[in-house]
Amino acid sequence: MEDRDLGSVVKDVEKRLKNVELPPGVTVSLQGPVITMREGISKIGFGLVVACVLVFLVLMAQFKSFVDPLIIMLAVPLAMAGAVLMLFVTGTNLNIQSLIGALMLIGVVVNNSILLVEFANLQLQQGKTPFEAAYTAARIRVRPILMTSLTLMASLSPFAFSLLPGNEAMVPLARAVIGGMLVSAVLTLILIPSVFALVKKSPVSNLQSQPAV
Repeated sequence: MEDRDLGSVVKDVEKRLKNVELPPGVTVSLQGPVITMREGISKIGFGLVVACVLVFLVLMAQFKSFVDPLIIMLAVPLAMAGAVLMLFVTGTNLNIQSLIGALMLIGVVVNNSILLVEFANLQLQQGKTPFEAAYTAARIRVRPILMTSLTLMASLSPFAFSLLPGNEAMVPLARAVIGGMLVSAVLTLILIPSVFALVKKSPVSNLQSQPAV
């Protein structure tokens, strides 16, 4: 148990139990903190979905559009993929702490995406083509997006390692956030402007003029 999180210990215990032959009528179940952890994971997973829906509704009201919020929200799956990849590479289990980190990621990566889309829309209003607007937004906003992402990753990097006693609980959270920010910061600067340029020059962009319900 020392220097390990509850999720990894439970995983090892369950592996050992699979090799144990139990007498007829005898069953084994894990109780106590394990039940609490699994219930918490399911609730936080539901919270992730609710958070994404609420953020989308706020963006839809702010931009008065269906298209722009959809483009902005593309940064969320990028962040989730980065968090899962980091957990896999570092051999960290998916638990309550890592899910809390994923929940934190939603607000940060959406904010970076908003910077791109809002600035690109301003460029469109100035008469630039969708490609020129997207390219200009990515070129000018790359510095603040990278600074924000690097600052967050640097502040959490001490918690990504078990350097101090009792720090184990923060390790999954820090690794999830760092992985999500690392992947999102790079791919958001590529994917969001590309999708923006494609959508704005297509008939779908006509939805921009339709107010959100």
